[in-house]
Amino acid sequence: MWFLLGFLVLVLVEIVLLIKMGAAIGLWLTLAWIVGTAGLGVILLKGIAMLGGGGMSYRLDEFRDRNDPMAHRALVLIAGLLLILPGPLTDTIGILLLFAPIRRLVLGLISRRFATLSAASKVTVVVDGEWRDVSSPSVSVDQDSSNQKP
Repeated sequence: MWFLLGFLVLVLVEIVLLIKMGAAIGLWLTLAWIVGTAGLGVILLKGIAMLGGGGMSYRLDEFRDRNDPMAHRALVLIAGLLLILPGPLTDTIGILLLFAPIRRLVLGLISRRFATLSAASKVTVVVDGEWRDVSSPSVSVDQDSSNQKP
């Protein structure tokens, strides 16, 4: 529900910004901006694909190292996807993610978030219960009842 609401708000903000951008710089420059940033996004995604999928199956804990090239690659991939989407807001975020200092800042924020989540999940859980050893031979009920005196 929240994702759908956030997506709807993003679309409305993008439409308002596109109208304002068109009024400020004109229709043709706005269209050129949209096509140009989408082309840049396609080039970025093609470049990521040309680097190969080797190692793209990264784990989430790799975001802890800010200098990890796979984490930077993942953010460049996200930047390419944002550039393909038409709209000044997603284009601005996508362009910002192309700069290494911004990516290091974002990776630092993500690593701190994962650190707090992993610290909260290190709670020891104790389950109270009974057990019996099944590896040792157990006495059957029939033998136990035959040894009892009336």
